[in-house]
Amino acid sequence: MRKEDLNIMASVSLIENLKADLISIIGDLFKLLAKGSNIAQDSILECISGAVIVLYLLANRLGYSPYNVDECVKSKLKDGIMEHDIIEKEGKDLSKLLKHFEEK
Repeated sequence: MRKEDLNIMASVSLIENLKADLISIIGDLFKLLAKGSNIAQDSILECISGAVIVLYLLANRLGYSPYNVDECVKSKLKDGIMEHDIIEKEGKDLSKLLKHFEEK
């Protein structure tokens, strides 16, 4: 096998592992949320932050920089604000998140 083939196979394997990790984290989050209000808040935060990290790593492996991801997120948030998304109407959550990204 050529060296290039091994690199491609390693990248594909890593991407598949990241996808599996993401599904596992989301499953864990859903299980925690299904337990109700007696769950440890730290566990929920661990799942959410873990999913964000895996998504950034997956984006990187697919050729997108964290900057690209952040810019796309900001664009989507602006679109949601302009379209008066229900989440924005209820508590200005999109505006708050956009402010967070713009302050980074």
